[in-house]
Amino acid sequence: MENKAHALLAGIFTIVLLIAAVFIALWFNRDRVERVPYEIATTLSVPGLNPQAGVRYRGLDVGRVDAVLFDPQKPGQILIRFSVSKDTPITQSTFATLNYQGVTGLAYVQLDDDGSKPVLLPSSSKKVARIELRPGFLDTLQMRGLEILKQTEATIGKINTLLTDENQKDILAAFKDVSSAAKKVGTISDQLEPTLSKLPALTLKADKVLLSLNKLSDDATRLTGNLNEFTTRLNGPDGALNGFNGAVDNIGSAASTVEYEVVPLIDETRTTMRALNRTLETLNQQPQSILFGTSPAQPGPGETGFSAPAGK
Repeated sequence: MENKAHALLAGIFTIVLLIAAVFIALWFNRDRVERVPYEIATTLSVPGLNPQAGVRYRGLDVGRVDAVLFDPQKPGQILIRFSVSKDTPITQSTFATLNYQGVTGLAYVQLDDDGSKPVLLPSSSKKVARIELRPGFLDTLQMRGLEILKQTEATIGKINTLLTDENQKDILAAFKDVSSAAKKVGTISDQLEPTLSKLPALTLKADKVLLSLNKLSDDATRLTGNLNEFTTRLNGPDGALNGFNGAVDNIGSAASTVEYEVVPLIDETRTTMRALNRTLETLNQQPQSILFGTSPAQPGPGETGFSAPAGK
């Protein structure tokens, strides 16, 4: 009996010791960080989100999800209650999204801030503040899934229209035309080969022509220089143009002299010739005037001694 009593006491002591160890472990492992409660109210789906899920602020672990339950005051709305460390900068512009951990599919709450209202958002167990839950990647994909499906259906319809029997025939005909055009392009290269083989000789001739043109240009440059030098000499103080200008000036002076000296002499000669002509005419009409002098002229009508002829 004593052995059984000792064994019973030993068993009870072991059980008490294990219970005490569990309580001590729980005591040391309990969360002693002071946390502030917050709440999220949303009508979006929250797949994979469970209590004790993590809460991160821009990637940093700041708290845990306390509960996920339906809102008793608004049907269809889900409440996500969580608590974060006291030093987490939750402001009026802080918002939440659901992210997922790798391939496990477990969700966690990701907090972020757009900085539009940098005022701290106070919260307490008596008055829990609410934070906006914005659609995540899956929610956005779900909301736009129908539109994407519609666009996909429209695209498939256009492809089916493009691939009708008639269009397939046209496409095959176009491919045949392209093939024939490619063959013609190949024959063009064969036709161009003789011409291309002559290009080196033409290039050599072109080089010779360019050399000739360069030489001609040099000769023209020298000729221009010689003409400029010749012109300079002609226009120089001892040049031919200067002497020619002097001769022209001398001729002008001689012409002026002739004009002022010879012209009066010519006028006097003309007067003398007219007088001589009148004298000769008088001698022809009255030769006796050489001996007896000239007879007076007959009086004309209205003059003294004028008499009209008889019978008139």
